[in-house]
Amino acid sequence: MSSLETTGQKIARSLVAHGVDTLFGIPGAHMYDFNDAVYEERAALRFIHTRHEQGAGYMAYGYAKSTGRTGAYTVVPGPGLLNSSAALCTAYAGNAPVFCITGNIMSHLIGRGRGQLHELPDQLATLRGLTRAAERIDHPAAASAVMADLSSRMMSGRPGPVAVEAPWDVFGQKSLVEAPLLGTPRPAPVADPDAIANAARMIAEAKAPLIMVGGGAVGAGKTGGVFMSQLLPFVDTKTIEAFYAFEGAYYGNAA
Repeated sequence: MSSLETTGQKIARSLVAHGVDTLFGIPGAHMYDFNDAVYEERAALRFIHTRHEQGAGYMAYGYAKSTGRTGAYTVVPGPGLLNSSAALCTAYAGNAPVFCITGNIMSHLIGRGRGQLHELPDQLATLRGLTRAAERIDHPAAASAVMADLSSRMMSGRPGPVAVEAPWDVFGQKSLVEAPLLGTPRPAPVADPDAIANAARMIAEAKAPLIMVGGGAVGAGKTGGVFMSQLLPFVDTKTIEAFYAFEGAYYGNAA
């Protein structure tokens, strides 16, 4: 076994280490070293080829929303990335953990405005305007730390999309093999017990209470299930269809 691995290999192994088992996208010249690495990880990382970059982004979004896990996709830089930008905007608004992996032009040409294939004036700035966080990997030794940091930021607080880019030449550069660093979500803020007690009092005193629960409740786990099982006997579902999912269990009544 070689003691060296490429940036592409480090990114692919990081995805697997973070529990990603499906990657949507379209291969392209800027990404060949990463595409090769994805093929090497095919036993753990399934690649689904899409017909269009927008499809790759929205398939990752749909995967994230339907499973609660990271939806990952890969596209070439420039027009390929821009084709997927609507999906990143949707993931941002929908609080979906979507991870975009893209490339860039050769590292020594970034920012020089020579009109290279798929060049954008400042692709990283564009990505940062579409996601919760975006970073560039400039050296293979930095790949693991960048991937771990983005994974942590993607899942902390309100989930949202993140993106990583690497220049065309950097994808194939090598450094020592190392175990991928793992990003973990930052601790959630502690709920204010006085605010909870006040909310409970208002609900108890209301004649016709209306409770609006945000999408973050999907991640409430068993606590959310207990809440719904206790609440449903008092919920009027004569005119609506209501289903709530917590850890694979569904609570609800059909109209």
